Amino acid sequence: MKKLWMAACLSLIALFAAGTATAHHSAAMFDRDKQVSLTGTIVNFQWTNPHSWIEIEVPNESGGTDKWSVECNSPNNLARQGWKSTSLKTGDKVTILIHPLRNGDKGGQFLAVTLPGGETLTDPSYRAAPKY
Repeated sequence: MKKLWMAACLSLIALFAAGTATAHHSAAMFDRDKQVSLTGTIVNFQWTNPHSWIEIEVPNESGGTDKWSVECNSPNNLARQGWKSTSLKTGDKVTILIHPLRNGDKGGQFLAVTLPGGETLTDPSYRAAPKY
């Protein structure tokens, strides 16, 4: 009986741990009904797990620039779409398509980027054609 009780407890622990592992985080912070096109200069590209990040400076109406932080998919998933850790370099002039943050902060969820040479890279989870 003690072995059965121990097996049941371990099974429950494994079940709860599996649920947590698959939960990840919500994308509710992004307005998936909107797309924003940002044209600017790459400040930083972080090829890191669990998500890669793009920081881009975008000219604003007052003559300055705004720094936007864009969350991308994991390096593993991006690499399957042809990305490399060197796909974006500091100083590159690019156009990025995002789902903006709902709260109005300067950030969003990555959809696609057009590189200086005209090549377009997309997010593997974004299936529709980019609409810049």
